[in-house]
Parts: sequence; structure tokens; C-alpha cells
Amino acid sequence: MEKVNLSVSGMSCASCVNRVEKSIKKVDGVEEAQANLASHSAQVRTDGSVSTEQLIQAVEKLGFGAEIQEDEVKDQSEEQESEAQSLKKSVFWSAIVTTIVLIGSIPHMMPGWGAWVPGFLASPFVLLALTTYVQLGPGRRFYTQSYKVLKHGSADMNVLVAMGTTSAWVYSGALTLFPGYLTGLGFPNELYYDVTTVITTLILVGRYLEAKAKGQTSTAIKKLMNLQAKTARVVRDGEQQEVPLEEVQIGDELVVRPGERIPVDGSVIKGSSSVDESMLTGESLPVEKQVDDPVIGATINKAGSFTMTASKVGKDTVLSQIIRMVNEAQGSKAPIQRIVDIIAAYFVPAVVLIATASASVWFFFGPEPATIMALTTFIAVLIIACPCALGLATPTAIMVGTEKGAENGILIKDATSLERVKKVDTIVFDKTGTITEGKPVVTDLIPAAGMSEEELLQVTASVENSSEHPLGEAIVAEANARGASLSEAEQFQSITGHGLEAVLDGRRVLVGNEKLMQTNGIDVSDLLPNASSLAEAGRTPMFVGVDGEAAGLVAVADTLKKDVKQSVEQLQDMGVRVLMLTGDHKQTAAAIAKEAGIDDFIAEVLPEHKADEIRRLQEEGRNVAMVGDGINDAPALAQADVGIAIGTGTDVAMETANITLIKGDIAKVATTLRLSKTTIRMIHQNLGWAFGYNVVLIPVAAGALFPFFGILLNPMLAGLAMALSSVSVVLNTLRLRKFKSAEA
Repeated sequence: MEKVNLSVSGMSCASCVNRVEKSIKKVDGVEEAQANLASHSAQVRTDGSVSTEQLIQAVEKLGFGAEIQEDEVKDQSEEQESEAQSLKKSVFWSAIVTTIVLIGSIPHMMPGWGAWVPGFLASPFVLLALTTYVQLGPGRRFYTQSYKVLKHGSADMNVLVAMGTTSAWVYSGALTLFPGYLTGLGFPNELYYDVTTVITTLILVGRYLEAKAKGQTSTAIKKLMNLQAKTARVVRDGEQQEVPLEEVQIGDELVVRPGERIPVDGSVIKGSSSVDESMLTGESLPVEKQVDDPVIGATINKAGSFTMTASKVGKDTVLSQIIRMVNEAQGSKAPIQRIVDIIAAYFVPAVVLIATASASVWFFFGPEPATIMALTTFIAVLIIACPCALGLATPTAIMVGTEKGAENGILIKDATSLERVKKVDTIVFDKTGTITEGKPVVTDLIPAAGMSEEELLQVTASVENSSEHPLGEAIVAEANARGASLSEAEQFQSITGHGLEAVLDGRRVLVGNEKLMQTNGIDVSDLLPNASSLAEAGRTPMFVGVDGEAAGLVAVADTLKKDVKQSVEQLQDMGVRVLMLTGDHKQTAAAIAKEAGIDDFIAEVLPEHKADEIRRLQEEGRNVAMVGDGINDAPALAQADVGIAIGTGTDVAMETANITLIKGDIAKVATTLRLSKTTIRMIHQNLGWAFGYNVVLIPVAAGALFPFFGILLNPMLAGLAMALSSVSVVLNTLRLRKFKSAEA
């Protein structure tokens, strides 16, 4: 499968989106196509046999513009600002001329009130000329777009607007040019120049406000791209050179001074500092960095100066991957959007039929003046039934939702993932590296009589220094941290399943389990109660014997990440069932689960069986989210309804997951659930407004209230209502930008 991103210009409503998708899907080799009104883009997946020219032609033959986004990421703020400025200019001149037309129309609308209006201004010929300017000047965009879609046998909101305003314009123009002939045929001498110009101006105002508001919904990409450093200080031939970021290569040594942005991803090779990673992780506290610690491009060096080596540059850096994921997520389509697409496909033709039918009924069966009644309802129905609000309801919310996720260190792969999270009722956490830190540390030192803690640690670490076991590495690390001086181990041997044996300074030392001690005749009965309680607490106790005597116990454990218990409580308060999945034996699993506040756990699960456990929960009717970080978690992440990868884990896990938590903080899981629920609620509100608006007001525009209350909707009010409907949907979505994480 190959993925192609297209930038599409000219789409204005939900029916446009539907037609673009259908046209692209007709190209042989296209597997999937998703067009997005809010981002003016289309994401296409092909089997690799489709040329970019074929895709562009499929869009252009509909009358829209298309071009390939080569780097998959595009800052659209300049385009949006250009569109907004163009609309602003159109609104300005349209409003001025419309005001003049309204003044000139007063004598025709209210004969007794218009004596003060200059005669030339009230002339129908002058009004016709001014209205023609509005129609073919600022309003020209409606005709050009209508022509493009109509010549391909389709229709969109531009067609509705053009039909409505042209009806009033042509009727008024005909009465101006041939008044005697038409009035003789029974047509009322009513001029609609004010209706035509006001509707055009109101719709342009709505388009302008919509363009400005849409610009605010899509600031995430621009913000992220602005985080990138522009230059880097590279050490070459022993000298520092400032070069453009694009020239940095893998393996380059870079000097980073206080206050500067780190240019690319890499690791510290000299010096130390504290780094502000908040723009990527959402974590406000600076992170201390020492030699060998990783650093992320675009984060800010706060205190010290250090030298780093570049390991990832260009599109491979964490920031570039984040930008790409946010861009793809904002352009993706939520499943709920399919309902809108189906309706949009039939919406415009249905509206034209309703407008024609209502006009026919009033013309043949309505009260006098029947012609005016028919024309009024025809224009009002066409104008008020704009499907813009439907097209914007979902994608604007998805754009803002994914942006808020990125701001909080939560990367959402696509709109489908965001929608699925809302339904999650069960969350399964992998233990190692997700709930726990993923690396063991020394938790307890219990020396026997005649032995100090320091001596016990020094002896044990000296033996373990020759071992490569992770538990041994933890003991050596603890000894180094305490400044212990380690001895050289002689005659070292590893006894499989039991422990280690070595000679230190002439003394025979054993480190291992109870069975190793018993085999060598060492009495550890005094240490057994402590060993048992440590094991029950989820820690691994190791017995130490020196020259045939018990020397003490050293306990090692993989400790819980901070705030785990609080995070679990938040999820449980939200009504979510929380489970822990681990390969540990039941006793250790029970201890860790109890410490984390997790009631249910599944222990002794082999890596290849993790996905089976997720499937079993799904068969019970549960919507399951899996949270993990390792390669062996990838199948389970893929099997789950929602896979959530810890960003500090492996690339494989992140690639498989629906959502990535950049910092690896599981407190973000609860934030993810809240963000999903808030975003989907916003989509439902938007769709409810858009659908409700059309369901209620189309019958009103058709004259449904006239027989009962004598109310007939003025086409100018229809234009105002239509303009406000789109703007209200976007403004409602912008409330989502106030979303704050639970930790904030």
C-alpha cells in the first residue's frame, strides 16, 4: 500500500467532499480515499500502480484544484489567510454597493417613506447595474464554482446560492427592462434587487467569518513546525560551525548552549544540563540530562552547555514524526462522518426538488400574488439549505481534538481512533515498562549479624559485576551510586537456576536463591521470614553467603512509576475496568497490582499469548484498550479496540498503536479518554445543530407556517440564517480549545 496526500482547493460543502472521494475511488488501483473540508486535503491509499497525475486529474475534472503534498506535511495558514483576505475584500465592496441598493430600494418597498432618496438612485436601471456588479463581481465565485460542478453533472452549495440569487436578479431585471409586457401577463411589479444583494453579501460575510474561524482550528501544524531550530552548531575539524538544520548529518557532534533549542534527536556525549521538554511531552518540569542520556530535537536547553551526537535527522526526528501524525490525523475521517457523506450525496438534488415543488404549489394553489409567493419560497429554500454546516461539523472538531492531544503529549493516529476511545470500558496495562519503570532497583538490604549494609552491598555487587543479569546490574548500579569500592571477583561461575559463586579477597561468596544456600550447607532460617514478606510484596530476594555463613538478603524490584495509583483511581472513577497483564508469577503480580490499586490482573502470560487475552475480553463484550511499550506488546496493541503505546518504548509498539503517549506517563490515559468523550460530544452537538437547522428551517422556508400564522420567510433572513449556521458550528468547535488535561 502506498499513501498519497493531496491538497484540494475549491471544496465548499459536504457534497463537494463526497464527490471528490467518489471520483478518486473510481481510479483503478485506489484502495481508499478520504477528503476533508476543514483541511482542504485528501488522503489516498493505493496499491502502488496509480500515478499522481491520475489522482490529480480525477479531482480536477470535477472543477477543483489539486496538487501533491510531497513532504506529507503542509502549513496551510498562509493559504487560509490568503482566502480570508480575498473574502474580506469581496465583503467590503459588496457591503458598500448593497447599502446603496438598499437605500435606492426604499421608495419601491415603502413608497411613503422614500421621498428623501435621490431619484437617480431609486431608478430601476441604476439598481439593476449595481446589483449586476454584486452578482458578477464579489458574487462571481458562486457562478464559477457552479459552472465547474454542473458541467460534470453534479451540484453543490454554490449551485443553490447561484440559483436563488439569480432567480431574484433575473426576475427584477426582466421587470425593469420589460415592465409593460410582464405586468400585462399578470406578473406583479415587485423588484428584488435588495434581496439579491443582501443575500450575496450575507453569504460572503459568513464565508469570511468561517474562513477566519477555520484558521483558528488548524494551528497545530504551524505551532509544531515553529518549534524546529533553524540552525545547528556543528563541530567539524575541531571547530564549531553554524550550519542550516538541513545540513546536519547522523553522527555529527553538535554543541548546544543554554537557552537554545536542541537541533535534532541524539544523545549527550559531554557536559550536562536540564532540558525543557514541555512542548512535546506536556511535562512542565525540566529533565536533567547527563552523558549518554537521550535528547529530543526542538526541546529547549535550560541551564548548562553540552555536546551531543546526532542520531536522527530530518523526517526521522521525533518532532517530524509528531508533525506527520498530527497532519494525518487532522485529515482523516471519523466513522460518524459516513452518515453525513450519505446524506450529502442526495442533499443538493433533494433541496432543488423541494424548492421547485414548494414554488409550484404556491404558484398554482397559493393566494395572490401567487408569483411572488412562489418566487419567495423558491429562493428561501435554496438559500437556507446550504450543507456547509454539515461538512464542517466533524472535521473541525477532529482537527481541534488532535491538536489538543498533541499539546498534552498524546499523539492520535486518526479520527477513527479518537472515536473508538470514547467506547472503551476496559483498559489493560502491560506491567513492565508501563506500570513499572522497566528497570529493577535495589529496594532492601537486610544484613545478618556481624555484617553492615555497606559491606553486604559491596560484597554482592562485586560478585554481580561479572554477571550480565538485569537484577545484578541493578545491584552494581546501587553500589556505584553509594560510592562503594568493588573488588575483583575470581573463580566466578554462574549456576543455572540457582545463582552465582565467586572468590573475593580469599573469601568464598554465594549469591542466589534458598536452594543454592541449602546445597552449600548455609543456614538461612533466620532470613526466611524476611524473604517471604519481600516476595509477597513483589520483590525478588537474593540470599548472600560468605565462607559458609549467611551474610544477609538483598531485594531487587521493578518499582512503580510515579502517580500510577492516582491514574488508576481516575480511570476507575470514570467507570472503566482496569486490569494488569504480566508474565510474572501470581504472587508477584498480586503484589504489584495491589500497590498500583488494580483489582484484576492476568499473570503468567507468555508474550505470544497477550493478544489471546485481549481477544478473550472482547469476546465477553468489552471494548478494550491495551497500554504497552515493548515489541512483544505489538500483537496485543493491534488486537485491542484501541492500542495505546508508551512513547518511551519501541518504534514497533508506536507504529502498531492507535495512540502514542509521548512521555510514557500513564496519567495521560485518563486525559485521552476525557479528550475523546469531549471531542465526540462536540461532533454530536455540531451535527445536531446542522441537521436540526435544516430539518426545522427548510419547511419554514417552503411556507409551512403561512397557512396557520401568515408567516413567510424573507429570503434575506434565510441568507442570514444560512451564514450563521456554518459560523456557529465552527465557533462551537473552538470551545474545545479550552480543554485541559486532568494533570494541568
